[in-house]
Amino acid sequence: MSKSLAELCEVLGQYGMRAELDGDPEHRVGSVATLEEAGPGQVSFLSNPKYERALARTSASAVVVSPDQRVPSGIHAVRTEEPYGAITAMIVALHGYRQHVAPRMTGQQTIDPTARVGENATIYPGVTIDREAVVGDNAVLYPGVYIGPRARLGNDVTLFPNVVVYDDCLIGDRVTIHAGTVIGQDGLGYAPLGGRWVKIPQIGIAEIGDDVEIGSNCSIDRATLGRTVIGNGTKFSNLIAIGHGTQIGEHCMFVAHVGLAGSVHVGDHVTMAGQAGVVGHIRIGDHATIGAKAGVINNVPDGETFLGQPAVPINEAKRRLVHAAHLPEMAKTLKALKRKVAELEQKAAGNREQGTGKPG
Repeated sequence: MSKSLAELCEVLGQYGMRAELDGDPEHRVGSVATLEEAGPGQVSFLSNPKYERALARTSASAVVVSPDQRVPSGIHAVRTEEPYGAITAMIVALHGYRQHVAPRMTGQQTIDPTARVGENATIYPGVTIDREAVVGDNAVLYPGVYIGPRARLGNDVTLFPNVVVYDDCLIGDRVTIHAGTVIGQDGLGYAPLGGRWVKIPQIGIAEIGDDVEIGSNCSIDRATLGRTVIGNGTKFSNLIAIGHGTQIGEHCMFVAHVGLAGSVHVGDHVTMAGQAGVVGHIRIGDHATIGAKAGVINNVPDGETFLGQPAVPINEAKRRLVHAAHLPEMAKTLKALKRKVAELEQKAAGNREQGTGKPG
């Protein structure tokens, strides 16, 4: 459904964003596209100045930009301090979220008689809901989903194909879990007994809070004892592994390939970039940021940014990077100094021989 630019500015106001319009308020756009691909009747955005060349060549009818950004003539401009947030609101207004259509085939699910399924739930063929499990109202379970014994899913949960929720695990309200993710499998729990590894029964659970979204092919271990917890509002990308007993706070953001060992305590509003790894039994403070490929082996204080392997505060990491960039030059200098020292030592040795030689 198309909307006028005036209507879209009203939408931004509903999100608490101020916007000014340079152009025709009644001009209508029907969809959002990138600057490179946008055409007439579409809106795009620029939030990073390094893409200004794309702005100069775009065929979009309208663009969302910062207040002082120059825009080619003939293009309507919505100016705001938050172009990225503004275009997000426009995507929601123009495109909405993915709609879940009821399956054409029914009656091919396996639902234990002791399980409870809430009102208006959509259960696709191939879903298995085991004994005493509970599925909340308005849930959508795609083919291949398995809900283990006594697991509990809240209201408005969406599980995409082949998601597995092990026994006794808890999923909150409005949770989305993408294809192939496993919640509550056994953690890496073994004890050395008599020269061999003996498996420790993993008798804890995994608990996912409200408004969490987890990407595809993630693994959330159940705890050995107690709970592995993913806090309310936290968002995961794909291919993320969370070790047993780890506690992750609210509104965190983890990018792909992040891995946390067991018994890590992560605060609220923590961001971890791609391929970051964290050893077990340490704490990551509130509002901390862990950079890409960082290897965290010590506690991270609140509000700090850590980078590197091993991870250190960002200023120290930058100093190390600067020094590392000069290593080839430093190596050449060191070789030259070694040659010079060798020459001086050889010359000094010759002088000593001349000074102690016997008269002819």
